[in-house]
Amino acid sequence: MTVVTKNADLAAACRRLATHPFVTVDTEFLRETTFWPKVCVIQIASDDEALAIDALAPDLDLTPFFELMGNSAVVKVFHAARQDLEIIWKSAGLIPSPIFDTQVAAMVCGFGDQVAYGELVQTICKVSLDKSSRFTDWARRPLSDAQVTYAIADVTYLRDIYRALKRQLESTGRIAWLVDEMRTLTSPATYEQHPESAWERFRSRVRKPRDLAVLMELARWREEEAQSRDVPRSRILKDDALIEVVLAAPRSPEALGELRAVPRGMDKSRAGLDVIAAIERGLARDPKTLPKIERDRRNGAACGATVELLKVLLRQVADAHGVAAKMIATVDELEALAGDDDADVAILKGWRRDLFGAKALELKHGLLALTVENGKVVMLEWQKAPVPDDVPIIDHVLA
Repeated sequence: MTVVTKNADLAAACRRLATHPFVTVDTEFLRETTFWPKVCVIQIASDDEALAIDALAPDLDLTPFFELMGNSAVVKVFHAARQDLEIIWKSAGLIPSPIFDTQVAAMVCGFGDQVAYGELVQTICKVSLDKSSRFTDWARRPLSDAQVTYAIADVTYLRDIYRALKRQLESTGRIAWLVDEMRTLTSPATYEQHPESAWERFRSRVRKPRDLAVLMELARWREEEAQSRDVPRSRILKDDALIEVVLAAPRSPEALGELRAVPRGMDKSRAGLDVIAAIERGLARDPKTLPKIERDRRNGAACGATVELLKVLLRQVADAHGVAAKMIATVDELEALAGDDDADVAILKGWRRDLFGAKALELKHGLLALTVENGKVVMLEWQKAPVPDDVPIIDHVLA
């Protein structure tokens, strides 16, 4: 087991790793007490070696690692890459490319929604991982042998998983299905934290323009506080408390202190004054400048029934083609399609339209029926369905 703590060793290792067509990468980090993830260990492997980089080693310069992540000649293989990529983006201002996310690939290959790394190791590598070090303190030094063994296992078996999934994707002609997902993962917009957009996480919790205006200001204040102080959002104000404050819109510290979800003493603190100020800014906003509040599409028997039928169709298509249902469509997309044939949703574009979206429209308009045969849901076409839009040619294929 190799733990890298010196600059010369890291530079030499990264030069060796850069000669390979792919490397597998993982990180161990802490986030319980911070807003931004604190990377503690970086694991990386090629076919020839596997090592752990002690990211907390004194004076260690991670530049060679970041240069490797930016090397376009080397595919970077992750499992559930989003948080790892966020760490690299926050630390170095770059996003590794090209990448291959084995969790996404597994969804395309029919392993289910958000399959865990351990499950893939068990299924593909026929090995049961020792998870005893999973929740250890990765910031404590020195690292134990058990921690290092656990960490490196997260990139050694990943090599065989990558090869197996890549072969399956190529044999089924689905390698291009990953392109959109990888494009999203490698977009800086995925990791940028904009305080002015923080309210969108609670979009479905408000129904009145006044509440929306207060929510926009209060959520922005909380996001700015959390980022500037590098603490979790809940340390500033928990989600349930935020919504309670939004709906009550207290205009004095005394009224704020009467709310049950508000932390004791907040009404007498600077934060309490900031909350009142945010509420006042929200109440002062011109309702005409606010985003439109979308009504719950699930209201209405006709739309609700359509969504339920679309869910059944989605499951049938997913099972028939061996791909995770979540990879094809979300409930929000089904609701949007139920209400609008021209909804701007992924299921009406590209391979998803061919696989599911076109059939969903047929079902919605009575050109397709669902029945049960031998305990399985099957489709019955009443007449020739309209030809789906052509899928644009994708000339970028992951190595």
